[in-house]
Amino acid sequence: MQFELPKLNFSMESITDFLSTETICYHYGKHHQTYITNLNNLIKGTALENSTIEEIIFKSSGEIYNNAAQSWNHTFYWMTLTEKVSALKDNPFMLKEINSQFGNLDVFRNNFLDTAKSLFGSGWTWLVRNQAGKLSFVNTTNADQPRGENIVPLMVCDNWEHAYYIDYRNARITYLQAFWNHIDWDFVEKNFQQQKAIRLNSYFISSNSRAPETTCKTL
Repeated sequence: MQFELPKLNFSMESITDFLSTETICYHYGKHHQTYITNLNNLIKGTALENSTIEEIIFKSSGEIYNNAAQSWNHTFYWMTLTEKVSALKDNPFMLKEINSQFGNLDVFRNNFLDTAKSLFGSGWTWLVRNQAGKLSFVNTTNADQPRGENIVPLMVCDNWEHAYYIDYRNARITYLQAFWNHIDWDFVEKNFQQQKAIRLNSYFISSNSRAPETTCKTL
Protein backbone atom coordinates (compact mmCIF):
# COMPACT_ATOMS: atom_id res chain seq x y z
CA MET A 1 0.00 0.00 0.00
CA GLN A 2 1.32 3.41 -0.96
CA PHE A 3 0.18 6.31 1.16
CA GLU A 4 -0.37 9.71 -0.45
CA LEU A 5 -0.38 13.24 0.89
CA PRO A 6 -4.05 14.02 1.65
CA LYS A 7 -5.62 17.04 0.05
CA LEU A 8 -6.14 20.16 2.14
CA ASN A 9 -9.70 21.26 2.87
CA PHE A 10 -8.77 24.82 1.92
CA SER A 11 -6.58 26.57 -0.59
CA MET A 12 -3.20 27.82 0.58
CA GLU A 13 -4.14 31.37 -0.33
CA SER A 14 -7.38 31.35 1.68
CA ILE A 15 -5.86 31.23 5.16
CA THR A 16 -3.07 33.80 4.93
CA ASP A 17 -4.42 35.81 7.87
CA PHE A 18 -3.27 32.83 9.96
CA LEU A 19 -0.57 31.01 7.97
CA SER A 20 1.35 32.34 5.00
CA THR A 21 1.57 30.40 1.76
CA GLU A 22 5.28 30.01 2.45
CA THR A 23 4.58 28.33 5.80
CA ILE A 24 2.08 25.91 4.27
CA CYS A 25 4.46 25.17 1.39
CA TYR A 26 7.14 24.12 3.86
CA HIS A 27 4.91 22.57 6.52
CA TYR A 28 2.50 20.70 4.27
CA GLY A 29 4.49 20.37 1.08
CA LYS A 30 7.84 19.51 2.66
CA HIS A 31 7.48 18.28 6.27
CA HIS A 32 4.19 16.40 5.89
CA GLN A 33 5.15 14.99 2.51
CA THR A 34 8.51 13.81 3.86
CA TYR A 35 6.85 11.85 6.68
CA ILE A 36 4.63 10.06 4.16
CA THR A 37 7.50 9.41 1.74
CA ASN A 38 9.61 8.03 4.59
CA LEU A 39 6.75 5.84 5.79
CA ASN A 40 6.25 4.31 2.34
CA ASN A 41 9.96 3.52 2.08
CA LEU A 42 10.20 2.11 5.60
CA ILE A 43 7.26 -0.31 5.34
CA LYS A 44 8.08 -1.59 1.87
CA GLY A 45 8.73 -5.32 2.00
CA THR A 46 7.74 -5.60 5.69
CA ALA A 47 4.76 -7.21 7.40
CA LEU A 48 3.26 -3.72 7.74
CA GLU A 49 3.25 -2.99 4.01
CA ASN A 50 -0.49 -3.62 3.57
CA SER A 51 -1.61 -2.30 6.95
CA THR A 52 -3.73 0.78 7.56
CA ILE A 53 -1.95 3.79 8.97
CA GLU A 54 -3.71 3.26 12.30
CA GLU A 55 -2.51 -0.36 12.44
CA ILE A 56 1.03 0.76 11.67
CA ILE A 57 0.94 3.31 14.49
CA PHE A 58 -0.19 0.74 17.05
CA LYS A 59 2.08 -2.09 15.88
CA SER A 60 5.33 -0.23 15.22
CA SER A 61 8.07 1.65 17.04
CA GLY A 62 11.09 3.77 16.20
CA GLU A 63 11.30 5.33 12.74
CA ILE A 64 8.22 3.63 11.34
CA TYR A 65 6.07 4.74 14.28
CA ASN A 66 7.42 8.30 14.16
CA ASN A 67 6.69 8.73 10.46
CA ALA A 68 3.28 7.05 10.61
CA ALA A 69 2.17 9.01 13.66
CA GLN A 70 3.45 12.29 12.28
CA SER A 71 1.62 11.64 9.01
CA TRP A 72 -1.59 11.02 10.96
CA ASN A 73 -1.11 13.94 13.35
CA HIS A 74 -0.48 16.40 10.54
CA THR A 75 -3.56 15.25 8.64
CA PHE A 76 -5.68 15.68 11.77
CA TYR A 77 -4.19 19.16 12.27
CA TRP A 78 -5.10 20.26 8.73
CA MET A 79 -8.60 18.85 9.21
CA THR A 80 -8.95 20.84 12.44
CA LEU A 81 -8.51 24.07 10.50
CA THR A 82 -11.01 26.09 8.52
CA GLU A 83 -10.30 28.95 6.15
CA LYS A 84 -13.10 30.94 7.78
CA VAL A 85 -12.62 33.00 10.92
CA SER A 86 -14.63 30.75 13.20
CA ALA A 87 -16.43 31.31 16.47
CA LEU A 88 -17.92 28.88 18.93
CA LYS A 89 -21.15 30.89 18.99
CA ASP A 90 -21.77 29.45 15.52
CA ASN A 91 -21.81 25.94 16.99
CA PRO A 92 -24.43 25.86 19.77
CA PHE A 93 -23.80 22.18 20.56
CA MET A 94 -20.12 22.60 21.43
CA LEU A 95 -20.73 25.93 23.15
CA LYS A 96 -23.29 24.28 25.43
CA GLU A 97 -20.88 21.45 26.27
CA ILE A 98 -18.05 23.89 26.98
CA ASN A 99 -20.15 26.18 29.15
CA SER A 100 -21.40 23.17 31.09
CA GLN A 101 -17.93 21.77 31.75
CA PHE A 102 -15.74 24.88 31.98
CA GLY A 103 -18.18 27.56 33.07
CA ASN A 104 -17.62 29.86 30.12
CA LEU A 105 -15.74 30.18 26.85
CA ASP A 106 -12.97 32.39 28.27
CA VAL A 107 -12.00 29.72 30.82
CA PHE A 108 -11.99 27.09 28.07
CA ARG A 109 -9.85 29.20 25.73
CA ASN A 110 -7.41 30.11 28.51
CA ASN A 111 -7.15 26.43 29.42
CA PHE A 112 -6.10 25.71 25.85
CA LEU A 113 -3.56 28.55 25.78
CA ASP A 114 -2.07 27.62 29.16
CA THR A 115 -1.77 23.95 28.18
CA ALA A 116 -0.19 24.74 24.83
CA LYS A 117 2.24 27.27 26.32
CA SER A 118 3.34 24.74 28.95
CA LEU A 119 4.61 22.28 26.33
CA PHE A 120 8.41 22.23 26.39
CA GLY A 121 10.02 21.37 23.08
CA SER A 122 8.22 19.88 20.08
CA GLY A 123 4.81 18.30 20.18
CA TRP A 124 1.05 18.67 20.00
CA THR A 125 -1.81 20.12 22.06
CA TRP A 126 -5.01 18.09 21.82
CA LEU A 127 -8.60 18.56 22.90
CA VAL A 128 -9.86 15.12 23.92
CA ARG A 129 -13.07 13.59 25.21
CA ASN A 130 -13.27 10.57 27.52
CA GLN A 131 -15.98 7.93 27.68
CA ALA A 132 -18.03 10.05 30.09
CA GLY A 133 -17.93 12.99 27.69
CA LYS A 134 -15.50 15.04 29.78
CA LEU A 135 -13.33 17.46 27.80
CA SER A 136 -9.70 18.21 28.55
CA PHE A 137 -6.57 19.57 26.87
CA VAL A 138 -3.46 17.39 26.84
CA ASN A 139 0.03 17.74 25.42
CA THR A 140 2.03 15.03 23.70
CA THR A 141 5.67 15.28 22.68
CA ASN A 142 7.32 14.56 19.35
CA ALA A 143 5.08 12.21 17.32
CA ASP A 144 3.00 10.87 20.21
CA GLN A 145 -0.79 10.91 20.40
CA PRO A 146 -3.24 10.77 23.31
CA ARG A 147 -3.51 7.20 24.49
CA GLY A 148 -5.94 5.56 26.81
CA GLU A 149 -9.11 3.54 26.74
CA ASN A 150 -12.01 5.45 25.16
CA ILE A 151 -9.99 8.65 24.67
CA VAL A 152 -11.21 10.41 21.52
CA PRO A 153 -9.14 13.27 20.02
CA LEU A 154 -11.38 16.13 18.90
CA MET A 155 -8.83 18.60 17.53
CA VAL A 156 -5.10 19.24 17.63
CA CYS A 157 -2.71 22.18 17.43
CA ASP A 158 0.75 21.57 16.00
CA ASN A 159 3.27 23.01 18.45
CA TRP A 160 6.39 22.12 16.51
CA GLU A 161 8.39 25.21 15.59
CA HIS A 162 8.11 24.46 11.88
CA ALA A 163 4.35 25.05 12.19
CA TYR A 164 4.73 28.74 12.99
CA TYR A 165 8.33 29.99 12.93
CA ILE A 166 8.31 31.53 9.43
CA ASP A 167 5.30 33.67 10.31
CA TYR A 168 5.57 34.18 14.07
CA ARG A 169 9.24 33.59 14.89
CA ASN A 170 9.43 32.87 18.64
CA ALA A 171 5.98 34.39 19.42
CA ARG A 172 4.26 31.05 19.86
CA ILE A 173 1.44 32.63 21.89
CA THR A 174 0.50 34.80 18.90
CA TYR A 175 0.38 31.69 16.72
CA LEU A 176 -1.81 29.90 19.27
CA GLN A 177 -4.21 32.84 19.45
CA ALA A 178 -4.47 32.94 15.65
CA PHE A 179 -4.96 29.16 15.52
CA TRP A 180 -7.92 29.49 17.87
CA ASN A 181 -9.68 31.73 15.34
CA HIS A 182 -9.48 29.07 12.61
CA ILE A 183 -10.71 25.95 14.42
CA ASP A 184 -13.46 24.10 12.58
CA TRP A 185 -15.89 23.58 15.45
CA ASP A 186 -18.20 21.48 13.26
CA PHE A 187 -15.28 19.06 12.84
CA VAL A 188 -14.75 19.10 16.62
CA GLU A 189 -18.44 18.34 17.22
CA LYS A 190 -18.38 15.49 14.71
CA ASN A 191 -15.49 13.91 16.61
CA PHE A 192 -17.16 14.57 20.00
CA GLN A 193 -20.19 12.56 18.97
CA GLN A 194 -18.16 9.56 17.78
CA GLN A 195 -17.68 6.60 20.09
CA LYS A 196 -14.17 5.93 18.82
CA ALA A 197 -11.34 8.04 17.42
CA ILE A 198 -11.74 9.01 13.78
CA ARG A 199 -9.87 6.77 11.35
CA LEU A 200 -7.96 8.62 8.64
CA ASN A 201 -6.63 5.78 6.51
CA SER A 202 -8.96 6.54 3.60
CA TYR A 203 -7.63 10.09 3.42
CA PHE A 204 -4.15 8.75 2.68
CA ILE A 205 -5.10 6.21 0.02
CA SER A 206 -8.18 7.65 -1.71
CA SER A 207 -7.77 8.32 -5.41
CA ASN A 208 -9.18 11.78 -4.69
CA SER A 209 -6.67 12.53 -1.96
CA ARG A 210 -3.82 13.72 -4.15
CA ALA A 211 -2.38 17.02 -3.04
CA PRO A 212 -3.24 19.97 -5.27
CA GLU A 213 -0.55 21.41 -7.48
CA THR A 214 1.02 24.51 -6.00
CA THR A 215 3.16 27.35 -7.18
CA CYS A 216 5.33 27.30 -4.08
CA LYS A 217 8.55 29.05 -4.94
CA THR A 218 10.15 27.73 -1.76
CA LEU A 219 10.00 24.06 -2.79
